[in-house]
Amino acid sequence: MKKLVLLSLLLASAAFGAQYQVTVNTIGAPASGWLDFQFNQGLTGSQSAFVTIGAFAPGGNLTGSPVTSGPVSGTLPSTVTINNSTAFNDYFQAFNFGPQITFLVTLDGPALQTPDGTSTSKSSFAFSMFASDQVTPLLTSDPGGSAVTIDVNLNGTTTVTNFSTATSVSAIPEPASLALAGAGLLLLFGLKSRRN
Repeated sequence: MKKLVLLSLLLASAAFGAQYQVTVNTIGAPASGWLDFQFNQGLTGSQSAFVTIGAFAPGGNLTGSPVTSGPVSGTLPSTVTINNSTAFNDYFQAFNFGPQITFLVTLDGPALQTPDGTSTSKSSFAFSMFASDQVTPLLTSDPGGSAVTIDVNLNGTTTVTNFSTATSVSAIPEPASLALAGAGLLLLFGLKSRRN
């Protein structure tokens, strides 16, 4: 029983703030264009947070080198991390579109794990696609060009807004939450076994 409790505590410490699977049907997109990933703080200052883009499956071809601004590390298709420590934090990548793009967005950091209650602005992640002119938005109804935004709210929760009928966004439960539930079931099963 002590081992189960210890395992549950260790798994809980490995939790992340929020994670989403993003899938984009890009069949209606032109042959080439640009992918844009941003994670920016609000106008009056936001609590520290970061986003990682991982498990990137392009269904097309990345071309050239990315153009980055702010604290960005990594290169697609490997994991890219963007910190919200400046006003504009961006990863901009030329792309030859295929039938679909999928990737995981993981948001984490103090703003999600331990909201301070004193910050006055949320942070926002945005994924956009643009035509080869780098300006014309693709597959979205948002005039600003975002296909999907995920806001980090002041209380540590997140809010997803999907501007694209070609895009689906699914929340992924925290592994620690699933593990804790599993450990709880094991504990109940163990107690039941002892009684029998």
